[in-house]
Amino acid sequence: MTAKTRIVISSDHADIELRKAIAAHVKGLGYEVEDIGPMTSESTHYPKHGEAAAQRVASGDCDLGILLCGTGQGIMMAANKVKGIRCGVCSDTFSARMIREHNNANMLSMGARVLGDALALDVVDAFLSAEFEGGRHATRVDMITAIEG
Repeated sequence: MTAKTRIVISSDHADIELRKAIAAHVKGLGYEVEDIGPMTSESTHYPKHGEAAAQRVASGDCDLGILLCGTGQGIMMAANKVKGIRCGVCSDTFSARMIREHNNANMLSMGARVLGDALALDVVDAFLSAEFEGGRHATRVDMITAIEG
């Protein structure tokens, strides 16, 4: 990815500080960041934030997305309902790298209540630095895309 790569970041109410830290970190790496998450800790619903971010990636407005909720699971499920999205929940750097290399994931989801801040940044780095390998993996990604119908 280049310095012009645009990344959308969102979360629910429970993850504002970590989301801001990730946004600052990603900007520091040279990416353009669109933070669309809530700005207050008032209770909100993760499905709307996951869908909104996924729509930006699916439309091509953003190249990649990073999502946060308590476990990372719920917001990931909402994002994956949007056609063209391949979002995976990761709690380790190996998985974050592999969802890009083998699954051509265009969104990463993490659990703010699962990961500490330092590990979350390492997971983000692994996701952003990996590139899709293509080859036999492209056939499998095509199969996933066909399921979207």
